[in-house]
Amino acid sequence: MNNEIIGKELFRVLKEKRGADFDSFISEKVVALPGDVTSENLGVKDLKVYNEIQIIFNCAATTNFDERYDIALDVNTFGVLYAIDFAKKCSKLEMFLHVSTAYVCGERGGLLLEDSSSMDEMIKQMTKFDFEAVEKKLVKEKLNELKAQGVSQEVITNTMKDFGIERAKVYGWPNTYVFTKAMGEIYIGRLKHSLPHVIVRPTVVTSTYKEPFPGWIQGFRTIDSVIASYYKGKLPCLLVDPMLVFDMIPVDMLVNSIIVAMAVNANKSSSIIYHVGTSLRNPIKFCDIHDIVFKYCTENPWINKDGTIVKAGKFTMFKTMASFHMYMQIRYMLPLQGLRLVNIAFGQYFQDLYVNYDRKLRLVMRLVELYKPYMLFKGIFDDTNSEELQRIAIETYTDAEMFKFDPKCINWEDYISNTHVPGLRKHVMLKK
Repeated sequence: MNNEIIGKELFRVLKEKRGADFDSFISEKVVALPGDVTSENLGVKDLKVYNEIQIIFNCAATTNFDERYDIALDVNTFGVLYAIDFAKKCSKLEMFLHVSTAYVCGERGGLLLEDSSSMDEMIKQMTKFDFEAVEKKLVKEKLNELKAQGVSQEVITNTMKDFGIERAKVYGWPNTYVFTKAMGEIYIGRLKHSLPHVIVRPTVVTSTYKEPFPGWIQGFRTIDSVIASYYKGKLPCLLVDPMLVFDMIPVDMLVNSIIVAMAVNANKSSSIIYHVGTSLRNPIKFCDIHDIVFKYCTENPWINKDGTIVKAGKFTMFKTMASFHMYMQIRYMLPLQGLRLVNIAFGQYFQDLYVNYDRKLRLVMRLVELYKPYMLFKGIFDDTNSEELQRIAIETYTDAEMFKFDPKCINWEDYISNTHVPGLRKHVMLKK
């Protein structure tokens, strides 16, 4: 727990505030129990906790868009079933809060409501067959087939990743992540009123807006890998419609919304879904993000290890997959084919160079396919429930101002240029 959580820079402010009292303070507030979300009883051995737990906050997930299908199913879908079974045994439980993703909607456009309508068709289908039994059987058969072939672990991993994308598309979702998260939601929806529960659906989560300090982020998120590649001069083009809205929410605002949802909904028999995002009340378009980032990179250029300065340039945006493919064909694929022919003519002399370029190009095209649903996403997330949640909190709790998550307060130019990109640079890029 210390290495992965308490020891992180995120706790710097609290450490400074508590001083020598920090460790004892944490030990009074936090008790870590070993467990496994993919196991019965969540792998918890001390069953006395059933009589002590009041709130279950389920955020266990694998967020890789192309995770191995067996892993994504076990964690994002069937892990939810284990969490629900565990919750039902807790005699003092006041609520079950589950963190999902706003993108369980798939690739639908327009105003997307805080409900389960995007999954209605799947819910109907599941009355006709046992989803858990069918998918577990398919996964087992696929793994047995691969083992019988004696393939390497790398081949098994890549094949199971492709299998996840394939199964997701069969059911109407663009990738393994959002599909398995949607299935987890469907299982929670079956609870009806038998277990008090709340589902929080964040959009793309970005660095902290204010708490415990601005700009903290851990690892690359959806938009961050794009920003980092552009900052380092490695992104000449991008598949994106510049006029579309990109929905992102700072992580501390998300945390505040979760805390408030717990306080407001505890001991209520009804269920509710909250979208936590910005696209409805404080939208920002891709073209505006690009302009802000371009200005920052121009004024604060990236310096390579050899001391060379990277000059930022405005990259080309392609609004359709067809136009992007045409560009890639002319700019990269045709030269690669030329290199392949030269390599053959010179007796494989350029084999390593060809294989390296071919691998990189395949990786780029795979990433483009994975990110396409979000770079060309035409939906706007309704957050009426979230706004009402904030109003109730302000009227009910004297300390509600400490837990604000109003998206309208974000000044995008200030946040991106003075908080998010500097935070990404400091906490992720310079540590790589």
